[in-house]
Amino acid sequence: MIKKILKSYDYTLIFTVFLLCVFGLIMVYSSSMISSVTRYGAESDYFFNKQLITILVGSVAFAAAAVIPYRVLLTGKVLKTIMFLSVGLLVILFVYGHTAGNAKSWIKVAGFTMQPAEFVKLSVIIYLAAVYEKKQAYINHFKKAVMPPLFFTAFICLLIVLQPDVGTAVIIAMILGAMVLSSGMSWRSISGLVLMGLIFVILFSPLAALFSDKLFTEERVSRFQGVTDPFGTEEDAGYHLANSLYAIGSGGMTGLGLGNSVQKYGYLPESHTDFIMAIIAEELGILGVLFVLGLLGVLIFKGFYIARKCEDAFGTLLAVGISSMIAIQACINLGGLTGLLPITGVTLPFISYGGSSMLVLLISAGLLVNVSMFNNYREKYKSGAAIKVDKKQKPKFKTPVPYKM
Repeated sequence: MIKKILKSYDYTLIFTVFLLCVFGLIMVYSSSMISSVTRYGAESDYFFNKQLITILVGSVAFAAAAVIPYRVLLTGKVLKTIMFLSVGLLVILFVYGHTAGNAKSWIKVAGFTMQPAEFVKLSVIIYLAAVYEKKQAYINHFKKAVMPPLFFTAFICLLIVLQPDVGTAVIIAMILGAMVLSSGMSWRSISGLVLMGLIFVILFSPLAALFSDKLFTEERVSRFQGVTDPFGTEEDAGYHLANSLYAIGSGGMTGLGLGNSVQKYGYLPESHTDFIMAIIAEELGILGVLFVLGLLGVLIFKGFYIARKCEDAFGTLLAVGISSMIAIQACINLGGLTGLLPITGVTLPFISYGGSSMLVLLISAGLLVNVSMFNNYREKYKSGAAIKVDKKQKPKFKTPVPYKM
């Protein structure tokens, strides 16, 4: 049994995840070695060591998520505990939260700092996948199936926006959209949701105007100004983007060489977090950028392929949610540092420095590996053992016979 399970793991997927982590670790050191000393008064390997510890801890969590059957998350007590802790941590932020970057998004405990919103992203994915599987029989019933998950997710997004952390709230909303499209709802129900959203925006507009000074702060408006004219506002709103573009433009095809970035010498703030890809472009050129994009592309493609192969709704939606999270986060980060989108502070998955983000991503990747293993095991050793459901039911999910571990 154990040999069959080990043969069912997707080792290409596992290798891709850890290759991203190792490459990211190297670039975290390269991009932060100067700012660690000049800005934070620490050793040059300060952020490298912290990221290394996170990856080591995350690897244990990755292994656990890859081994423990993912359908354990459907257990009532487990699911309720996950959601209770998620909401609880977001509420605690308003009392004991630590402010950094104009957002009260961190909790400090015994010298360690965590960002609850990062963990909430995965919690919402698990919650939506579980709810939509349990409601497959009446997935298009607005009152029982469609609206409750949306209201709960909207409440989570509201708590995050109030920190304020608009970027994470937008990511969760987009993940919700991807999972709704994959949930088996009819296009009629989805069209109804879109119409309701438009009506809400129209009704909300006058209220938003009353609180425009709080919703559209000077800092948020400046981000849009920086995108439209980065070099014209280089001393102010466009400072980050202008220096990011300088870094990208100076890299050429092969870059200036690993460790030879100029922009990391205090010109480009957050060079090891939000703008680490700009440093990669400067030091390793287009080839380095394509290497990262290729690995992320393999990971995202495999995630959606796993979702396509999975025969139970929970596994399918779990894979869709995780793959969407990685893809959306990568697109927002790359859009921000190239000027296609406003800068939101979203990190590049598996590459940027960030303990909470890395830990959540490794757990998520472990769950993806877990779903893939069950798929492969079923195809190789449980062929024909799936329980078929009514062909008229949408989506046409099948529930595989679970095996004992």
